[in-house]
Amino acid sequence: MNKPKNISKNAQLLTGIGASSWFEISKEGDKFRIKRYSEEGELECSRIFSTNSNEFDINKKYEFTYISNCKQCKIIQDNKTFTFNTKDYEY
Repeated sequence: MNKPKNISKNAQLLTGIGASSWFEISKEGDKFRIKRYSEEGELECSRIFSTNSNEFDINKKYEFTYISNCKQCKIIQDNKTFTFNTKDYEY
């Protein structure tokens, strides 16, 4: 699938059974902003997340994995799974 033009080059497509979503992560202070977009590029959510470990390095290779949604995301890096949770319920 071609990446819609409005989505960051760093976004990753997580394919799903019903629908797939694009995910991108950026650092904001000591937390992270994760955005989820539909396959077509529509922003579905943009929230502040914190992780269960300070070992995650946004500058190293990583991969979004299941289960990732607007409340919780999982990212694999260096054979470890990091869980990101949000208490931010806007948008």
